Amino acid sequence: MSQHVIYLETGSQDPAYNLAFEEYVLTRWTQGDYLILWQNDNTVVVGQNQNTAAEINRAFVEAHGIRVVRRTTGGGAVYHDLGNLNYSFITDAADAERLTMEQFTLPVVKALRKLGLDAQASGRNDILVSGRKVSGTAQRLYRQRILHHGTMLFDANPEMVAGALNADPEKFRSKSAKSVRSRIGNIRDFLGGDMDLPGFWAYLKEELAGGDFVPGRLTPEELEAVAQLKRAKYDTWEWTYGRSPRYTMSNKRRWDAGTLEVCLSVEQGHITDLVFYGDFLAVCPLTDVTDALKGAPFTREAVAAVLERFPLQERFGGITEEEILETLFF
Repeated sequence: MSQHVIYLETGSQDPAYNLAFEEYVLTRWTQGDYLILWQNDNTVVVGQNQNTAAEINRAFVEAHGIRVVRRTTGGGAVYHDLGNLNYSFITDAADAERLTMEQFTLPVVKALRKLGLDAQASGRNDILVSGRKVSGTAQRLYRQRILHHGTMLFDANPEMVAGALNADPEKFRSKSAKSVRSRIGNIRDFLGGDMDLPGFWAYLKEELAGGDFVPGRLTPEELEAVAQLKRAKYDTWEWTYGRSPRYTMSNKRRWDAGTLEVCLSVEQGHITDLVFYGDFLAVCPLTDVTDALKGAPFTREAVAAVLERFPLQERFGGITEEEILETLFF
């Protein structure tokens, strides 16, 4: 990111509005570097390729009035409340092939270390403090721009985190509530002195913007366009829960780069419908791949020929063509 950063706030705690705001800035403000800090109140945010119904504890979510929304980046489901602070970097993607999480997570790690915390980047997309996860991150490419965002657990309610999410048994291999709760930590608990969330917000704004930022704001017309996007996309059942095909085959595998699940329908030897689910770190939608596979013969060779037409790293994270084929033709 360049020296001058434009700093934005959404002015909302509505998750659908905040995601619409973020998408609007990514797709319409196509020059410059932006930092957005924002909060969602009591929300589960699922990754773009996840099966929402399988990720949430529906009874718990409904009983506690928790919102459920889908974001446009890959990765797994996360719980947000007002003990979380979320950040978004939006900048040029000069060389998409060489983009790494590290160039965006490093400023966050440095900011936490300056507070005296034992912070480090870990795994595919996590930030740990003293071995406990305090942040998860994800990315999205849009033309020549990149969105990188993450959530910071500052003073979140661990019981709500554990209750709202249905942890994947493939991932945790023990009782979900215990597994989720044991992996996460709150930044506030690690701080020697007492810093409240507004203080942390002010500190992070200075640190992540490099102390050289210009406050920005959307015009009334742009804010209306954000509200329209929220209503048309992020508020809808179709976007958040989606439709999965009536499948004749399904399979789920856990690979090094994440979980991949496929459900598909086959008629007269050809794929008629299919959906991929997973927490892999895609930075582009899978729509073009799934559209291209519809109508293809359901054979390893035919599917491989379709997959070879696409840069799979952007769509399936680190899951390889061979692993996709192994999941389909097991």
